[in-house]
Amino acid sequence: MTDLSFDCTGVRADRYAAAPTLLFRLRITAAEGARVHALALRCQLRIEPARRGYRPDEAEALSDLFGERSRWGSTLQPLQFAQVSLVVPGFTGETEVDLPVPCGYDLEVAAGRYFHALRDGEVPLLLLFSGTVFAGSGGFHVEPVPWSKEASVRMPVAVWQEMTETHFPGCGWLRLPRETLDALLAYRSRRALPSWQATVESLLATAEGTEPPAPRARRFPGATARSAAAGPAAVHPVTERTAP
Repeated sequence: MTDLSFDCTGVRADRYAAAPTLLFRLRITAAEGARVHALALRCQLRIEPARRGYRPDEAEALSDLFGERSRWGSTLQPLQFAQVSLVVPGFTGETEVDLPVPCGYDLEVAAGRYFHALRDGEVPLLLLFSGTVFAGSGGFHVEPVPWSKEASVRMPVAVWQEMTETHFPGCGWLRLPRETLDALLAYRSRRALPSWQATVESLLATAEGTEPPAPRARRFPGATARSAAAGPAAVHPVTERTAP
């Protein structure tokens, strides 16, 4: 059988992808310079939370996943992150390829909440490989990729933050049942609130017994400079479209 080994040499955010995507750089080596015609690769990615330390604020944010910190010895179990497939072109001996991993920002998913809770440092990840190898010097034969093949990598938290900030700048996502959304919409309509942000801020202020903040008007870039050049009488606030 063709003996393959896998190493992950780095992770980066794909700034040009249509959706949030991480690129894992894989180095694949065939023992003794063997010829591989193609490789249909499957990869399962897991987060190994027990392999790093946590600041107090991170631990507090992770309490809904792992419970109180005193219990982490038994609750800090691996989390499923993603499963992806990749067809690797033919090579002889060694090759390097990017493994694209589409990502979401759903805070109801355990992996999303885990990443969101981290402030800095690295995320320990384990890549588990399987698949099919088409190899051979004369013609080819078909072999499985052994389930024992794996690779570890420590992804900087900054890479995840860069990816989410590129696609969701300054924003997050919250999924609600239709009944709750209808109730929020009715609350917003009754109070003529300009945005969902103002709606949530009003509810939070009511719960805390404080006054909700006044809506903030944001200007288009250059609007202030153009208005100032036209004179004080021509200064008119130009607001952006509010977020849904």
